[in-house]
Amino acid sequence: MITAIVFVKADVARIPEVAEEIAALDGVSEVYSVTGQIDLIALVRVRQHEDVASVVADRLNKVDGVSETETHIAFRAYSTHDLDAAFSLGGD
Repeated sequence: MITAIVFVKADVARIPEVAEEIAALDGVSEVYSVTGQIDLIALVRVRQHEDVASVVADRLNKVDGVSETETHIAFRAYSTHDLDAAFSLGGD
């Protein structure tokens, strides 16, 4: 699984709508509204590197209100706490 962290600058008047549209895209697992120089952080989880381009360049960047993105590819995950908890739901 490939994880990409995408920093998103958005039209301030449309941040909630932009966040919801991004969150609805296949391949996007989470979207956070944050403080600082960027407005949103989207986590993209896909199977292949080519899929990152499909999600970010072909769809996320085209969401109305997205003005700029910066994508970071994760090399390693050092904490699996959240993933372990998510996959254990309903396992009992």
